[in-house]
Amino acid sequence: MPLTRLTVLSGPSGVGKSTVVAELRRAHPEVWLSVSVTTRKPRPGEIHGVEYFFADDAEFDRLIAGGDLLEWAEFAGNRYGTPRVAVEERLAKGEPTLLEIDLQGARQVRSSMPEALLVFLAPPTWEELERRLRGRGTEPPDVIARRLEAGRVEMAAEKEFDLTLVNTSVQEVCRRLIDLMADDPTS
Repeated sequence: MPLTRLTVLSGPSGVGKSTVVAELRRAHPEVWLSVSVTTRKPRPGEIHGVEYFFADDAEFDRLIAGGDLLEWAEFAGNRYGTPRVAVEERLAKGEPTLLEIDLQGARQVRSSMPEALLVFLAPPTWEELERRLRGRGTEPPDVIARRLEAGRVEMAAEKEFDLTLVNTSVQEVCRRLIDLMADDPTS
């Protein structure tokens, strides 16, 4: 699969980004997924360097100051960022490269890498998004409320993306993403 650009997947918390990415990586292990750095504490079962690189605030500040992050954002009281060098190395090798990031991060990538393909993952309905967030059972009500509030802002920014995929079928979203990643924007 020839790579011609970075692909960014974004959407509101709870829309199923992680589920889509896990299925995409299972079916297409050749796609490289950037592992973000976060100041968030690990959830049960998460492994440092697999789901995220977990960092304290001082380490995150050092990464920002050194220009080591392609993008970074604060969300629900925690910071998340994409290590720059790893992405640039994969793109230089022509590897299919995917970022799973939030709206703030997608905007920063758009600014620094305008050739990137920004894909918005939308829920079938707002009610379904709310059900998924509450059904996780991993966060207290105040964090869920903040995520829902942020979700409304993110949903309003959908038009900033190159295209939208509605997450009614994880397999269909994965198929579309792979097709998009294989497309050559110069053809």
